[in-house]
Amino acid sequence: MRNSRIALFLAVGAVTTLVPALTPATASAAENPLRPYLQQKPAWHRCDTATPAAFQCATIKVPLDYSSPGGKKLDLAISRMKTSTKKERRGVLLLNPGGPGGPGVDMPQYLAGELPKAVKAKYDLIGFDPRGIGQSSPVGCGLTSEERNWERPYKAETFNRDVKWARKVAEKCDAKQGDTLRHITTRNTARDMDVVRAVLGEKKISYLGYSYGTYLGAVYTQMFPKRSDRFVLDSAVDPARVWRGMIQVWAEGTEPAFTRWTEWAAARHATYKLGKTPKAVRKTFYDLVAQANRKPIDLDGTLLTGDDIRLGSRGMFFSVRDAAESVAALQKAATGAPPSAGRKPRTPAPLPPSFGRAVPADNGDAGFWSVVCADTRNWPRDPEQYRKDAIRDKAKYPLYGDFASHIKPCAFWKKGSEPATTIDNKVGALILQNEWDSQTPLTSGQGLRRAMKGAKMVTVSGGVGHGIYGTKSCADKTATAYLTTGKLPSKDATCQAAPAAGERSAPNPLPLPTPRGIPGMVSRF
Repeated sequence: MRNSRIALFLAVGAVTTLVPALTPATASAAENPLRPYLQQKPAWHRCDTATPAAFQCATIKVPLDYSSPGGKKLDLAISRMKTSTKKERRGVLLLNPGGPGGPGVDMPQYLAGELPKAVKAKYDLIGFDPRGIGQSSPVGCGLTSEERNWERPYKAETFNRDVKWARKVAEKCDAKQGDTLRHITTRNTARDMDVVRAVLGEKKISYLGYSYGTYLGAVYTQMFPKRSDRFVLDSAVDPARVWRGMIQVWAEGTEPAFTRWTEWAAARHATYKLGKTPKAVRKTFYDLVAQANRKPIDLDGTLLTGDDIRLGSRGMFFSVRDAAESVAALQKAATGAPPSAGRKPRTPAPLPPSFGRAVPADNGDAGFWSVVCADTRNWPRDPEQYRKDAIRDKAKYPLYGDFASHIKPCAFWKKGSEPATTIDNKVGALILQNEWDSQTPLTSGQGLRRAMKGAKMVTVSGGVGHGIYGTKSCADKTATAYLTTGKLPSKDATCQAAPAAGERSAPNPLPLPTPRGIPGMVSRF
């Protein structure tokens, strides 16, 4: 399998309302058919004997289809860690780790150790598994490991096979889940958040969302502007590019990072021996790709093709020292030399535990495709369009362009229950963005800032990695001030990352899981 072949090379590091806005629970059932959902009383209990007693969980119900709330219901797993300072308490802070497909019920426990005391004094931390994910009526399609492998390079000789793969994934998901998948969308998850708000007895919610969670937060502000309090949107999705464009932006964002890396490595030729000029460093890398395409390179017993190297390197080049060490090791392996003594793979931090029932093995993948495909109606339906785009973008963005623009299951997915949300509002929010983020590149954060005219944005110049608040970034102070006082910066701002932060991607303490196949990757050489 492709994913197993490159496992040693890579590690996960980590996008018009049918019913009225949810009205207060005092409305009669005749006026508001959602009243039974809004008046639920959660049965809070300790999440697990292995977790603190203060970490509580509950399950509530939400309608599958908000235009028909009397129909099928879904479970929604929620959690909380209450503030112990009632005098200072402002309300609730909902948390989302991203994805789409990332479970969030464990977020309060993990962020309780990373967020400042001043923030935890102000808010009850509220986690939830989005609909279809984790403990919230999890979806699954019965996909095999090979079917879950969706990052496929364009090749003329394999194109028809890739089209069949995309069609099969869509058909298996439809056969397994049927109409349910049409309603696993960002708009409905935002509606679920408003049910949570009502169930908790709050007039407004505050929110901290990472990655995909920024889009979810933006959609909530668009749908429920008067119920949006203090929103921090960290590592942002461009709402104008959901969702095919957000996969394609990975290719666009990688090329400047690769150029920056060639300059850095050339200045350190004495150390890494990759080339004395940026042009020479670039040639070294692409010579390795060409060699591996002729004959796979044996890296510690793992055979890597050139396509494996391109795929695995995409996220790596954002951390220049990591990339230089990795390419140097690959170059050594290409000569048949044994690996350096004492060199150990860098392994990802373990994902947070999930409490409760087991979920389908492909739950993250099924949830990811459900949102990515059903959120919008702008996926081409003609396979030939994907062929043309992949050929064009491989020439334009050699590292990842064909992977990004190649055919996806969304080409054959049934349409979602409603069109995508247009984000265009003046709701106050704080956007945080690293300059060198491989998952949501800087241009993506700038796109969200354009759409949210009432927001302010803090850019971390030289910042590397995906996820900022809680990592002791220079942007943390601004985010804390906003959450505790409600005061946004008077204008967009830039702060400077520590110099060493731009060279190596440090382990991220934030529990930001990404679906299998999403490239949030760094080298494991």
